Amino acid sequence: MTATRHLIGLLLGTEEDWPRAFDEILRRLGPVRGPDGALHEFDCERISIEPFSLRDRPRYDLVVDRLAYWYYHPREWLKKVALMDNVYLLNSPFTFQSMEKHAAYCAMMRLGLKVPETVLVPFKHPVDNSRYAYTSARYNRAFDLDAIAEQIGYPLYMKPYDGGAWRGVSRIGNPAELHAAYDQSGEMLMHLQKAIEDYDVFARSLSIGAETMVMRFQPEQPMHLRYAVDHDFLSASTGAEVLTIGRLVNAFFRWEFNSCETLVAGDQVYPIDYANACPDVALTSLHYYFPWAMKALVKWSVFALVTRRRPRLDLETSRFFEIADDAAASYGQKLAAYAGLADSYFETERYQDFTATTLARLDEVVLDWVSGPAFDGLLIDTVRSVYPASEHDKFIAHFRGLLGLWITDESTRLRAA
Repeated sequence: MTATRHLIGLLLGTEEDWPRAFDEILRRLGPVRGPDGALHEFDCERISIEPFSLRDRPRYDLVVDRLAYWYYHPREWLKKVALMDNVYLLNSPFTFQSMEKHAAYCAMMRLGLKVPETVLVPFKHPVDNSRYAYTSARYNRAFDLDAIAEQIGYPLYMKPYDGGAWRGVSRIGNPAELHAAYDQSGEMLMHLQKAIEDYDVFARSLSIGAETMVMRFQPEQPMHLRYAVDHDFLSASTGAEVLTIGRLVNAFFRWEFNSCETLVAGDQVYPIDYANACPDVALTSLHYYFPWAMKALVKWSVFALVTRRRPRLDLETSRFFEIADDAAASYGQKLAAYAGLADSYFETERYQDFTATTLARLDEVVLDWVSGPAFDGLLIDTVRSVYPASEHDKFIAHFRGLLGLWITDESTRLRAA
């Protein structure tokens, strides 16, 4: 029987670590026989940026995009191949506006999530547009920034509506800090958002397809220490709520590669940033969790291609809003209904069955690789590309220790399975 060959394209910026890992795991996995007995083979390559005819037929069956959130030329190529060629994209290119935080806040408030009070304020300084002065003179209404802040309540955060990587984020404790931060914002469009004080846990959920890893996040630490290796930091009910919120966001916006940040205070869960459809998956950030992320990315890509999963670009927001508008339903009942919609979108049961049978050997493949010299070489190369020479030995040892812990834990898990 002739094998079906699938070409996976990686649309990348400067990243080297995870693309090498993805490619290596895919190569070691080799051909896959689907549930129907058909054989599938996989190739992977980086996509180059070049002029394209709107009638060109792309070579790729699936694309992992890590570039189009800021680079408009490939974003338009993604829209073209989604609309015209049925290429499978992990994240819809038509909801990138939601990555600018504002639409994501609005959507999740509409669904009843506990998003902190948030206000959008106009630019501090005029934008570079010849029509601004005329428009501003006629239509911009004067407003009292201090009154808005008092209404929200101190402390609060000022952050760009299109922010990322903590760019332009300021914690505001009083009027003087408020005006200083607003003066510095320039032409950035800013949100003011109520701070959640004295929270117990900052949780970051990384979702890849139907899988989500909820990790304890420590934003005050340097990047290599932000993800704590902690498997018991949330109660069962709170963990389920955090998990559901992340999956809800992704199903709503048709994102299959995203991260969600929530603050947990007592038994309350507050989503504060969940529009990150180009999430951090660097080896030097995720460390212990990196093998899981790469395995999940391979599994979801293979699942989508082998099962001929249909790309779904329509948002079907009415299905979510019907749940939100049910006045008789409690918050918990609505979350359960949202979880059902998320499971339907991600075909969770079908995915779990596929990975348990068709990809049953992938766990051993990844464990063998991470335990061997090839992965250690990737780790060394990555550390050398990120840190100054004087810190190479320190960080190589640091990450070897964390990955060694993962190897021990994974070996134990597989023996017990």
